[in-house]
Amino acid sequence: MSSTPTVTAPTDAAERRAVKPVVCYPVETLPVPDMAMLRRARETLTKVDDVIVPPREGATFSVPKGHFFRILSIDGPQVGDLNLWNANDLTERFFSGKTRALHATHVTTGNRLWSTLPNLRPIATITHDTLGWYGFDEFGGSVHDVIGTRCDPYTNKLLSGGDYHHCCHSNLTRALAGAKGLSFAEAEPLVHDVLNVFMCTGFTADTHQYFMKASPVRPGDYIEFFAEIDLLGGLSACPGGDCSAKHSSDAAACYPLKVEIFRPDMDLLKSWPFPERNGYRNPE
Repeated sequence: MSSTPTVTAPTDAAERRAVKPVVCYPVETLPVPDMAMLRRARETLTKVDDVIVPPREGATFSVPKGHFFRILSIDGPQVGDLNLWNANDLTERFFSGKTRALHATHVTTGNRLWSTLPNLRPIATITHDTLGWYGFDEFGGSVHDVIGTRCDPYTNKLLSGGDYHHCCHSNLTRALAGAKGLSFAEAEPLVHDVLNVFMCTGFTADTHQYFMKASPVRPGDYIEFFAEIDLLGGLSACPGGDCSAKHSSDAAACYPLKVEIFRPDMDLLKSWPFPERNGYRNPE
């Protein structure tokens, strides 16, 4: 939130504001996933594993390349913070900022999740989203955002002065540390900005602040992804529940989330162009 400007506008202020915007990253040359092939593969799915993420906690899960995974609401409206790492190289992980720049502030079916530099490749494609109907509401809100970071104890301390140990950052760090045999201090730098699954967010029209509102998710809703590389996932069931009031709270109604892993008929994906790491190489 910024203060009211005190600088007098120049005489050509209206002319400067009227300049038309230009999309930063034209994506006409961006490889488009073959959604028809993925739809055919989806018809053959066999569940091979599932993981329950308890309320106000985190958990990890593994998804082999070419498999699908779903994040489901099961008992009540609940949002989750998703991290994705290359299962064989944790330094390659989901890059929410570049995903936002290449796609949109909120993602849905057909969008891809991109990995960090210098790899910059799609690591997962969204193949189904039962909340795809939501679009943008009258407040400018939508679901599955790549705007926000993740609730964390440091910002909570800064704003409230209190210590809270079940922020999504903390949950994801503990889950990764447990899965990989790391200390909390070793795991913490590997936790990264998230896909806010099911979270309904936007920016206020007056102060342009990041807002959240009650998620439209209901039990049975899910978002589904296709793994383009071997993935290690981390998911936190946000302590804010549906994020209708607060996102670091022991008072909010919170529910578990479920992750399901599926194997398709791999013969249907024999021609799938699994992405290599980005081809750019710095000459220095």
